[in-house]
Amino acid sequence: MQKLKTIQHKVGSPLVSMGPIRLRQPLPTEGVAMVDPFLLLHHYGPYAISPFNNPFDLGPHPHRGFEPITLLFKGEQFHRDSLGNEMLVKAGDVQWTTAGRGIIHAEGPSKEFVERGGELEGIQLWLNLPAEKKMMPANYQHVKKEDIPVIENEDKTIALNVIAGSQGDVTGHIKTQTEVNVFTVNTKDAGKMLVDLPMNHESLVYLLDGEVMVNDEVTLKKGATQMLTFHHDGTAIAITAKQESTLLVLSGKPIKEKVASWGPYVMNTQTEIMEALRDYQKGKMGYLY
Repeated sequence: MQKLKTIQHKVGSPLVSMGPIRLRQPLPTEGVAMVDPFLLLHHYGPYAISPFNNPFDLGPHPHRGFEPITLLFKGEQFHRDSLGNEMLVKAGDVQWTTAGRGIIHAEGPSKEFVERGGELEGIQLWLNLPAEKKMMPANYQHVKKEDIPVIENEDKTIALNVIAGSQGDVTGHIKTQTEVNVFTVNTKDAGKMLVDLPMNHESLVYLLDGEVMVNDEVTLKKGATQMLTFHHDGTAIAITAKQESTLLVLSGKPIKEKVASWGPYVMNTQTEIMEALRDYQKGKMGYLY
């Protein structure tokens, strides 16, 4: 029988302001600076988007040294970047950008979605890159909802979507630069599922909506404890559904390197941050208008 990972931290999901946007930020938060290699987790929405209310329209901005990932749960977003990609991201889709040595991108609700109105909700995740890959060529991957492999529990009340990494003999379509697992979980009704996670991985579970119990020990509920992190002492976690719920499950082999960050750049030293600022100003990360 698999040994369950024991819980390390119990964390809420406080609201923070990012310009005109109010969103939830469980990582980093008080007592948890990062869950190596995961640097930041922003849960935005659900926002009621309309022609009169569209705060989540992010114009062109650069990134270097990490992988910004968007998992969209509701609505539509339009992505553009300096590599020439233009992509409509729909609910259930995932966009995985490897910033590497530099990329400029813009994203926001599509014009059609703004015009017809609706709810927008997603996760913005920052995944670190090791020093040896921070200056690799930039890349963009987009996986549609219908192409994401799904694993169900025996009574089909819980579905696990394998976005990156693997669960059993099922592997996600995202090509990763580091050893990571990114899963989303949808529960319909009461039921239980064991999720395998390597013992040497840092790992977390985040609840977007609903209510579940983890390891028959801690209840996750919106507005209360919404994120758990785990020790390196087991090879699985147990999820017990209480009602219809949505979760994010992450695990990754820690990089264990010094992190220097400033705004949209994540490097290893302050000198490298200054170089990133200079390279962006010189146009070395490309252009996007």
